[in-house]
Amino acid sequence: MVKGRFGAKRFLFSALAALPVVCSAAPAPHNVILFVPDGLRAAIIDPQTAPTLARLRDEGVNFVNSHSLFPTFTTANASAFATGHGLGDTGDFSNAIYTGVAFGGSVTPFLENDQTLRELNMHLGGNYLHETPIVTAARNQGGASTALIGKLGPVAIFDGAALRGQEGLVIDDATGTPGKGVPLSQEWLKAIEDAKLQAKAVGRGENGNTGDARHPGTWVANFAQQQYFLEQTIKVVLPKFKEANKPFVLVYWSRDPDGSQHNQGDGNINGPTSLSAIRAVDSALAAIEQTLKSLGLYDSTDIIVSADHGFSTIDKGSKTSPAAAGSYADTREKELPPGFLAMDLAVALRNNDSTLQLFDPDDDNKQVDLKSAHPGNGNGVIASDPKQPQVIIAANGGSDLIYIPPAVLDKRAHELGTQLVRALLEQDYVSGLFVNEQRIGKQPGALSMSDIGLIGTALTPLPTIVVNFRSFATDCQRTRVLCAREIADTRLQGGQGMHGSFSRADTWNFMAARGPDFRQGFVDSMPASNADIGMTIAHLLGIQPGATGKLSGRVLQESFREGGKSADVCTQTLKSQPAANGLATILKTQRVGSNVYFDVAGFSGRTVGLED
Repeated sequence: MVKGRFGAKRFLFSALAALPVVCSAAPAPHNVILFVPDGLRAAIIDPQTAPTLARLRDEGVNFVNSHSLFPTFTTANASAFATGHGLGDTGDFSNAIYTGVAFGGSVTPFLENDQTLRELNMHLGGNYLHETPIVTAARNQGGASTALIGKLGPVAIFDGAALRGQEGLVIDDATGTPGKGVPLSQEWLKAIEDAKLQAKAVGRGENGNTGDARHPGTWVANFAQQQYFLEQTIKVVLPKFKEANKPFVLVYWSRDPDGSQHNQGDGNINGPTSLSAIRAVDSALAAIEQTLKSLGLYDSTDIIVSADHGFSTIDKGSKTSPAAAGSYADTREKELPPGFLAMDLAVALRNNDSTLQLFDPDDDNKQVDLKSAHPGNGNGVIASDPKQPQVIIAANGGSDLIYIPPAVLDKRAHELGTQLVRALLEQDYVSGLFVNEQRIGKQPGALSMSDIGLIGTALTPLPTIVVNFRSFATDCQRTRVLCAREIADTRLQGGQGMHGSFSRADTWNFMAARGPDFRQGFVDSMPASNADIGMTIAHLLGIQPGATGKLSGRVLQESFREGGKSADVCTQTLKSQPAANGLATILKTQRVGSNVYFDVAGFSGRTVGLED
C-alpha cells in the first residue's frame, strides 16, 4: 500500500520474492507551490481576464466542481488548506470568532493578525488548530524547505513554529514591524539585502481606502504590496530554495483580488478595479512560473492554484430590521448598519428581559445606544453585565456566528436559543440557520451544525447558531454567480464586495493544478474542497501529519497522472422541519465516500444557487 509519493511502502510478497531484486533509486522529490488568489471566482477566469490562470487550468487539471468551506471566510479556509481538515476540527469558524478571553482587547478578535494568532495558540496549548499543519510536517518529517508569503493572517496559519519565528519563513503585511510581524532570521535578512530589496513590508496605499457613506472606495488594485511579495518570492526565496537543493513547499497568498473587490469604488465587483486586480494576480503567477523555468525548477514543481472563497456584491437593504430604521453618521439612510444582527437580537431579547443591553466588545464593552449608534466592528455582547455575557455575536460579513457561552446554564441556554431562532426567522435578511442541537435542542426552521461539518474536535468555543444571510442575483448579462449580491454585516457600503455566505457565488472558488504529478488537459468533474487540497499536498510530499479529528479531506487521486481514477458521486438535499412561518433551511450536498461537499444552503428564494 502506497502511503504517499515519498512515504513508507508496504508490499505483499509471493513466491516471486525469491527472484533477484533489482533496486532503483527513488524518484526525485517534487516541489509544491500553493498559490492562493484570495477571493477569485471560478467563472470569471478566461483567456481575456487572466491568460496565465486560464492556461494553467486548461493545460493541467481544471477542478470544475470546487468548493470553499462554509463559512466562506479567509482564515477558516486557510485552516483547511493548512491541515486538510474541516472547520469542526480546526475551530477556525470565521475571520472573527468568540474566544472566551480577550485577545488584543476583545473577546471577538479578528484573526487576520499575527499577534492575535500567537496569543490564541499560546492560550490553547500552542496550536489552536488542534491539527498538525502540513507545512510544519513537511519541514519536520521530510526536511523540506518552506516559506509562507503574502496576506497577513492566513499565511501564518500554515506553520505555528514559523509564526513564532523559530523555523521556516513568514513574509506578510507586518514583516519588519517590531512587535507585530514575524522576525526574520539573519540568513533571510542577508539574502534580502543581497537582492537589494527592503525587508519591511510595503503597505497597500490607496488600495486600502475603504471609502465611506459619502465617498467611494478605491479605484486602484493592490499593485505596490503585491510587487513587494512577488519580488521577495522570485528574487530571494526561490533562488535560496534552488541553492538548498531540497524539496520545497511555498505558500504564496495574494491579497488580491479580495482586497480590491472589498474596497472597490466602482459599485460592483465586476468593475474595472476588480478586473485590474485579477490581471495583477495573473501576472504574479506568470512571473513565478518564469522564475521556476529560469532556475530549472519548473518541471519538478507542482503548482496548485486554489482561491479560499468566491465573492459577491454587498446589499444593505431590509424591510424588517429595526436597525435599518435608525440614523447613523457612517451609514446611508435606510440601510443596515454594521452590527445590525447584534442590534436586532438585542431588541428582541429585551422584550423578554428588559435588563439586557448591547455592549461593544471592541470598544472596552461600551454600551451601545440602539437609537443612534452601532457596534464599531459589528460584534456585540448582550448582557445585563458585559462581564457575564448571555449572548455574543461575531460579525463577519455574509454570515455571522452567535454564541451562548458555557457559563450560561443549559436551561437558560435553551430558552435563549429558542428566542434567538424565533427572532432570526422574522428577519428578511436571514437565509438559513444552523444550530448546536446539544446546546439548544432541535429548532424548527434550522438544520444542525453537524450537517455542515462544524462539530468535531475543535479547541475554540463552539458557536451556538450560525446565521446565513440572504443573497440574490441581478441581471448583469453574466452567469448568476458572477452577479450575486448578499446582505453583509460589515463596515463596508452597499455596492462594495463581501463573501462568507452559503450561496454558490461564495462557495464556488477557482481551483486548478499543473505539474509532474498532475494529469494534462483534464477536466475533473468530481467535487473537490480546500480541505482536499491540504490532504493532496500532504500526499504529494509523502508526509503523514497525523490527525486528531475525523473531518479530513480526501486526496484528489483522480487528478494524478498515475493511479488516478474517479469514484461515485452521490447528491443529497437536506431540509429542516419548517418553522411556524413556513421557513425551512435547505442544504444541497455531494458525497464521495465519507467526504461531504457543501454546495449551497438557505431558505427557498433567498440564496443564489439553491434553486438553479
